[in-house]
Amino acid sequence: MKISKVHHTAIICSDYRRSLRFYTEVLGLQLIAEHYRSDRDSYKADLALNGEYVIELFSFPNPPERLSRPEAAGLRHLAFAVEDIDTAVGEIAAHGIECEAIRTDGYTGCRFTFFADPDGLPIEFYETSPSSTSKE
Repeated sequence: MKISKVHHTAIICSDYRRSLRFYTEVLGLQLIAEHYRSDRDSYKADLALNGEYVIELFSFPNPPERLSRPEAAGLRHLAFAVEDIDTAVGEIAAHGIECEAIRTDGYTGCRFTFFADPDGLPIEFYETSPSSTSKE
């Protein structure tokens, strides 16, 4: 078997329009396709980052809440690479979204932080190269 890349990540949201706005208007992903399945009362949006398909955003009636804290088994978070974490944090803050304090990865020396999508899904910004002005 030869896996070439991660094809996409699927996210189930509780409020489709709110989450679609978050992922497109706040994070800047592009909506490349949208479908409604009346038999399931479910929307599906295909979202791209820099032209590459990365997220399927689903809605279903009354999905159960996701456990986040304490940490539960399963997918932990979604991480996006950023060139400048200070700029990324500033841009997300301009939308009224709080990030955790910026930390430094002890193994790579790269800085990172977490924030949440509208349903509390942990999202990480991870600076792609170590910073000489690290602010832990």
